[in-house]
Amino acid sequence: MPEGPAILASLLVAGAVTVALRAVPFVVIEPLRRSSVIRFLGLHLPAGIMVILTIYTLQDVPLRSWPHALPEVVALTVTVALHLWRRSAVLSILAGTATYVVLTSWLVSGGAIG
Repeated sequence: MPEGPAILASLLVAGAVTVALRAVPFVVIEPLRRSSVIRFLGLHLPAGIMVILTIYTLQDVPLRSWPHALPEVVALTVTVALHLWRRSAVLSILAGTATYVVLTSWLVSGGAIG
C-alpha cells in the first residue's frame, strides 16, 4: 500500500499534467490563427469534404436503372439549389435529406421501386 508521500507525489504529478494538458490548446491556438495555411484550409476544405462525401454517397447509385436514381437526383438537386440560394449548409443538407426520405418512402410504398 502506498504511503502518504507517494500518494501526494502522484496527486501533484497528475494535477500538473492535467493543468498542462488544459493549457496547451490556448498556447497553440494563437500561432495557428495567424497561419495562412490554416486560413486557406478553413476556406477551401469544407467544400472539398462535401464533394468527397457526395461522390462516396452516390457511387453505388444505379443511374441507368430508372426510377431507382430518382430520389438521389432530386434530393441532390434540391440540396445544391437551396445551398446556392441561401448559403446555409444546415438548411440545404436537412432539406435534401428530407426530400430523399420522402421520395424514397413514396416511391417504395407506391410500388414504383421494389
